[in-house]
Amino acid sequence: MKRRRLLSWLGCFLAALFLSISCAPAPDSGGSPNGTPGSTTTPIVRMGFSVWPGWVPWQVTQEAKIFDQNQINVDLKWFDGYLDSINALNAGQLDGNAQTLNDTISSLAAGADQVIVLTNDNSTGNDKIIVSAEIKTIADLKGKRVAVEEGTVDHFLLLLGLKKAGLAPEDIQIQPLETGAAAAAFVAGQVDAVGVFAPFTTKALERPGSRELFSSRDFPGAISDHLAVSRKLVDEQPAAVQALVDSWFATLDYIKQNPEKSYSIMAQRAGVSVEEYREYEAGTKIFTLEDNLKAFQPGNDRSSLVFAAQEISDFLTSSGLAKSKPNLNKLFDDRFVKAYAAKRQPAT
Repeated sequence: MKRRRLLSWLGCFLAALFLSISCAPAPDSGGSPNGTPGSTTTPIVRMGFSVWPGWVPWQVTQEAKIFDQNQINVDLKWFDGYLDSINALNAGQLDGNAQTLNDTISSLAAGADQVIVLTNDNSTGNDKIIVSAEIKTIADLKGKRVAVEEGTVDHFLLLLGLKKAGLAPEDIQIQPLETGAAAAAFVAGQVDAVGVFAPFTTKALERPGSRELFSSRDFPGAISDHLAVSRKLVDEQPAAVQALVDSWFATLDYIKQNPEKSYSIMAQRAGVSVEEYREYEAGTKIFTLEDNLKAFQPGNDRSSLVFAAQEISDFLTSSGLAKSKPNLNKLFDDRFVKAYAAKRQPAT
């Protein structure tokens, strides 16, 4: 539930443009209804993404024609407003979306049936609690006004920091604002601290004397980002899901082999310079194939998605953001990552 609601940092927080999604007839490509050889059409898979260093590489996937190489017809839809992409998936207007573990669990709690099939990244510093000059420690937040978008991963991060310092949510004055508006309010001096993610971190730090108090780097595994797809896509078009996963890993290989071209594509999509994009990327750990395989395994800390999901579910219910805990038993499906790994094994 990381509502990374990008109401366009680059457009001075313009209102998000909700992109209507059409389901046009798919072109003839010699595939079956499930995307396998032998029929006349390949269904279109409608997929959303928005500005976040772990998701922008999908633009490379499209421009380098990696979807085509994996024989999948993808209508890749860019969203200026991240929340709009969440709503589109929940409404059945998308088949898949780049979103956080938090938001996916929140959608499940509201009745959606979604599946996480891939981990794109973990935030390792791009989500920050930024404070005014007089605040030196987390304990100094007591009684202060803190702007944050309620229910977001930055709200979650804030509460983790408070708990570590022995403070309760009631010890601060939360000002619930959309992330872009929260950053603007902080810069204007209307609040004492703010919880934001990149690139809104850059905006927040424009306030003279402001600084980072703590970030997602201090809480490894707390904020993870994924490809979530509908249960219908998994059940009816597993070959398409496999092609999406294969395309992601092929994209990571392509970026390594073609860094200059790839960073140009990603920076342009994000609306920043290559130098700025590389700065944001430093606060994001892109997950390798090995990272993915490990993350899907049960564990006793946040490196395990199963563990992290339970912690987030507890957060949602305890904070009143979900009426009841969702069923997490079918949230994760690692068979597509495993199948890709099997294909990568050298022949014996």
